[in-house]
Amino acid sequence: MKMKNLLLVISIMGSEVFQAIACTGIALTSKDGSYVQSRTIEWAKGVLQSEYVVIPRGERLTSYTPTGTNGVSFSAKYGVVGLSVVQKEFIAEGINSAGLSAGLFFFPYYGSYLPYDSSQNENTLADLQVTTWMLAQFESIDEVKAAISSVRIVGLEKSAVVHWRIGEPSGRQVVLEIVNGQPHFYENKVGVLTNAPGFEWQVTNLNNYVNLFPGDASEQELSDITLRPIGGNSGFLGIPGDATPPSRFVRAAFYRATAPQKANAFETVQLCFHLLNNFDIPIGIEHPRGESPDIPSATQWTSAIDLTNRRVYYKTAYNNHIRCIDLAEIDFDKVKYQSHPLDKIQKQPIEKIVVEN
Repeated sequence: MKMKNLLLVISIMGSEVFQAIACTGIALTSKDGSYVQSRTIEWAKGVLQSEYVVIPRGERLTSYTPTGTNGVSFSAKYGVVGLSVVQKEFIAEGINSAGLSAGLFFFPYYGSYLPYDSSQNENTLADLQVTTWMLAQFESIDEVKAAISSVRIVGLEKSAVVHWRIGEPSGRQVVLEIVNGQPHFYENKVGVLTNAPGFEWQVTNLNNYVNLFPGDASEQELSDITLRPIGGNSGFLGIPGDATPPSRFVRAAFYRATAPQKANAFETVQLCFHLLNNFDIPIGIEHPRGESPDIPSATQWTSAIDLTNRRVYYKTAYNNHIRCIDLAEIDFDKVKYQSHPLDKIQKQPIEKIVVEN
């Protein structure tokens, strides 16, 4: 994509970021110790160009800056598989052959980068390429933390700010936010992430829902009548159901905390997909009546990455069949740098059931 066209696309995304972007992440650990990071990615304004990307070891990569492909250059120490948006360089979620996983989540108006300085292009890293930069070079969170000061992270469009979730196979996860040009790392014990406001505020906001609990509320006497729960899960009565980032954070935190622990990685992957089904954003709710685009869902794709076994699973709004890329089956010393659409055909396959007479 030419630089002028690229910046136009990102500018459009940034100018409508509150209405258009709504990502939700949930992480779970299975009984056998396997660790899975899952997430949705939303774009409510039309078809989001998304591909799966394979980066071989030794591949030389160069970051964009607001003036061209003239930012920091680096070589891939590890093989990478990622899911990109807009174009292959912008990996939104991925994992490397060492098991480090990372992804970006939009973070509008609360994060702020350093101003772009063309005299420092050799150290400049575009925010939408930070995930690629991390996965290509590092195998641990501590390595990322040690290296972050060596680059100058800038935005390709000033209102399209992002923050990042970074995880290790051990189950450790951190959130990286850049505010006033300074990186801040937060240990993520709650295991979920959405968008704005900042991560610390989101965790503090959970205190507003101290009354929620799994199961049903007990009967209560009110004057001369008995109050009883109407239906199951009355203990969650009052949990926010809208699609704003704070509400999704609260809902994701309580759904994760009450989810049963599964035996192994694949069962945990399946559970992650089921949990994230609750965060599918139907097309239309973010638009004035009659103005929604002709797409199946604002949730364009959902992924679950098994960090322990190095597997990427995903499904899309067009095809809910879960697909898997197994890094163990890729020779990262021979494979070519490549990308392919998440859907070969944007059509939901239907299995027809034949009823025997």
